Amino acid sequence: MSGTPDGQGRAPGATLPTITECDAFPSVPPVAEDACVLPAPGAPPAPGTPPSAGPAPGPAPGDYRAAFTVARLAMAVVDRAGRVLDANPALGALLGTDPALLTSRDAADLADLREDPRTWGEYREVLSGRRERLRRTRRLLRADGRALWAEINLEPAPDSCSLLLSMADISDQRDLQGRLRHLQMHDPVTRLPNRSLFFERMASALEAATYDHEGTGRIGLCYLDLDGFKAVNDTLGHRVGDRLLGAVAQRLTDCAAAGGHLVARLGGDEFALLVRNSTGTEQLCDLARSVLAALQEPFDVGGQRLSVSASIGVVERPAAGTHTTWLMQAADTTLYWAKEDGKARWTLFDPERNAHRMTRQALSSTLRPAVERDEFVLDYQPLVGLGDGVVRGVEALVRWDHPQFGRLSPNRFIPLAEENGAIVPLGRWVLRTACRQARAWQLAHPAHPLVVSVNVAVRQVWDSDLVADVGAILAETGLPPRLLQLELTESAVMGSAGRPLQALQRLSDMGVAIAIDDFGTGYSNLAYLSRLPVSTLKLDGSFVQGFRAEEHPNPADETIVEALVQLAHRLGLTVTAECVESAEQAERLGRIGCDTGQGWFYSRPVPPDRIQAMITARPASG
Repeated sequence: MSGTPDGQGRAPGATLPTITECDAFPSVPPVAEDACVLPAPGAPPAPGTPPSAGPAPGPAPGDYRAAFTVARLAMAVVDRAGRVLDANPALGALLGTDPALLTSRDAADLADLREDPRTWGEYREVLSGRRERLRRTRRLLRADGRALWAEINLEPAPDSCSLLLSMADISDQRDLQGRLRHLQMHDPVTRLPNRSLFFERMASALEAATYDHEGTGRIGLCYLDLDGFKAVNDTLGHRVGDRLLGAVAQRLTDCAAAGGHLVARLGGDEFALLVRNSTGTEQLCDLARSVLAALQEPFDVGGQRLSVSASIGVVERPAAGTHTTWLMQAADTTLYWAKEDGKARWTLFDPERNAHRMTRQALSSTLRPAVERDEFVLDYQPLVGLGDGVVRGVEALVRWDHPQFGRLSPNRFIPLAEENGAIVPLGRWVLRTACRQARAWQLAHPAHPLVVSVNVAVRQVWDSDLVADVGAILAETGLPPRLLQLELTESAVMGSAGRPLQALQRLSDMGVAIAIDDFGTGYSNLAYLSRLPVSTLKLDGSFVQGFRAEEHPNPADETIVEALVQLAHRLGLTVTAECVESAEQAERLGRIGCDTGQGWFYSRPVPPDRIQAMITARPASG
């Protein structure tokens, strides 16, 4: 034997090439009557055995015995029952005992192969010949109590019914890997587990909770970030910010210590506390309260007293059927709710609220394609003269015939459209459709022209050329500008300046009427009102509600509405009262000077053919 051992201390040829058990170890007795035994060298042939053609070429058996003895790789010969037949000195040195004492021991005990059911099963398959090889890494205890990590290999010896067990000490390699993994899986600032390790532990906890019948089968998560931490970095520098993060991490660790919960820094100023085998939502809520209380105390960082707060999302649920991705999404959503609700608080995950959020997301993502697929329709609600009951105009109200959620009212999707910009193509479609319909009514009833009123969002003014769009649509449909009225909310119109104000003025110069919708709900600058190109005020329905109390009318409501009507008339504006629901309301509103009314007393929003009938029925009635 010569050559250099490999990286695991295995000498060249130490795996004992083709050799029979009895050739290599003539002193070892057979272990069973049906064991595979070959005659020792020099023994007479058994009766009936054909004569040998001569001695087999190759090294003498003693050479293999010598190689087995002097090999630096720890080895043992094992029979098919799993008993050690022979062990070399390297194995005795590895385990800290006399190799002779290892003979007849169970190999599974020496290599710690019983603890893991999967390993035990594969080990039995190798012994029975149904599997070719077993390789495992195991933590072993020497006779002196010292632990070591060993790479275990078990495979059949060539041309033999025995097996060769080998062990290589990889403790140094394992220790280095452990140190590298610790650096890789821990945050250098707080020394807490990082995002990668947290997800690994969370996945392990979910799997264990699902199959561990002794635990609660539940899991909880507190996901938090610090409110206003960016200001600390921006004003005091990242060094102070890092020291503050370290102090926060220590307080979180103290809060989690009693329950043995895992604390991790997920990045930036985000932290998470994982509760395995949680006992219910109350346990998670108590933990969140303790975290908030701990963080409320000022921090002394580099001689400066700093105060921070945190927003916490709390999720607690059964582990079965829960995935790490879902759990983190739920926690992230709940954290967002906590911030949205005012920060410095914890919020518990609400499935119903989450379902609403998911619906909003689904609607938001499909708004633009829905415009292209013509999923929207327009209903129209009459604007009726309070003095004569004649239908003077209609307001176009968009509906979404959603393929999954059915018909949706504007309040379900218009705010989403304004948020994601889909209001521009949707608003252009509404304007074109309403103008085309108004032109059809004009052609059918030239003696009774109707003004069509269309709602416009401020974002349509900023994100598109509204003036050009209106001009092009009027030219395309042939509708006279005087029969189009654009409605903007009070807050949008009153804050108009620069481009929006210029757009409104140009539209007014074209002959298009401008109305302020929901007037009275904001804090209007009445002096500014006189400088806007507005022709109509639409009083918010909250003013009309005061006219419902027939037995105990509130004179203040009528006084306020009457004052607003007189102010509007002196400015040359007309007034429309919204949400008129009774004849008594209509009579009182008409008496104080309102020009037109709109509401269920006259009609709910209806399809265009219903408006066609109202045009010919003069006056309109409820």
